Amino acid sequence: MTRYLVTGGSGYFGSLLVRQLSDDGHSVRVLDLSDADDRPTEVEFVQGDVRDIGLVRDAVDEIDVVMNNVAQVPLARDLDLLRTVNVDGTANLLAASADAGVAKVIHTSSSAVFGVPTSNPVMPSTVPAPMEAYGHAKLAAEWACLAAANAGLDVSIVRPRTILGHGRLGIFGILFDWIADGRDPIVLGDGTNRYQFVHSDDLAEVCIRAAEVEGPGVFNVGTDRFGTMHQTLTDLCEHAGTGSTVRSVPALPAGIAMALSAQLGLTPFAPYHWMMYSKSMWFDLQHLEDQLGWTPTWSTADMFAQSYDWFVANREHADDDSASHHRRNARQGALRLLKISSSLLPPAR
Repeated sequence: MTRYLVTGGSGYFGSLLVRQLSDDGHSVRVLDLSDADDRPTEVEFVQGDVRDIGLVRDAVDEIDVVMNNVAQVPLARDLDLLRTVNVDGTANLLAASADAGVAKVIHTSSSAVFGVPTSNPVMPSTVPAPMEAYGHAKLAAEWACLAAANAGLDVSIVRPRTILGHGRLGIFGILFDWIADGRDPIVLGDGTNRYQFVHSDDLAEVCIRAAEVEGPGVFNVGTDRFGTMHQTLTDLCEHAGTGSTVRSVPALPAGIAMALSAQLGLTPFAPYHWMMYSKSMWFDLQHLEDQLGWTPTWSTADMFAQSYDWFVANREHADDDSASHHRRNARQGALRLLKISSSLLPPAR
């Protein structure tokens, strides 16, 4: 039985990882600011801030493997927290893990470290080039991981594409809300950009397999079955059967409007949303099969359908302010007006 510490274990992906590890018979401890209602009773909970080095040292005591999922997400809109939690907190965890003799650290990073890639597919060797604060913070945390690895700590980096799965809300809660009510989702431009996602179950499997491999590594994770943004939303509308139709707006003015409305606090967008929604990005996955013997289970169409169905079945609980950002709906703000009028926009072709 392996002893795991999952930081951020009350968040969307962290809680899923906790359940998977516990179901597999491992001893699991969670470090998070808040507890989750669905934490298995056999899982130990340590309440605290990853920026508290003394508390972190206590949390890693007698731990074999650390799964580092604690992160301040862009929706929080706090630049100080983006740096201190994502970078300083990671550095604390790495130092404490090294001192405690932890055998392996798996650090969950983000595809945001690549910004808008100049070419696709993105390879494990592609040089990161973030374009906004969250991506810069996640890259700085990766640098801390690489420095710790050079100093002798066995730490691997896992970079997921945009995560979906049962219970995933956040900005996706707005999309699901519109479609459930028969309103029309919107693409920027013609929607022909190819965009890759990853199911949370697939991501958990990669993290667990990476934890079982000796030596540092870098793993980029996504599905191998994906298409354009227009096709993705069209498939979801057809699955929902509510009469929703994908609409289109020009990418440049829409991006400007997203940025301005977010700065005014009228919409829940973060810079990565308007930078990437009309752009193509996908990872090459061959290294995952070569090094971990892993191939994706979920296609984009299937993960969207499952995520949407979960939303519909649990809609009355989707606005719980006590939940983490990705476990509750993002606040629509002025988007409620666009929801009502979206049918007036031209259909995407």
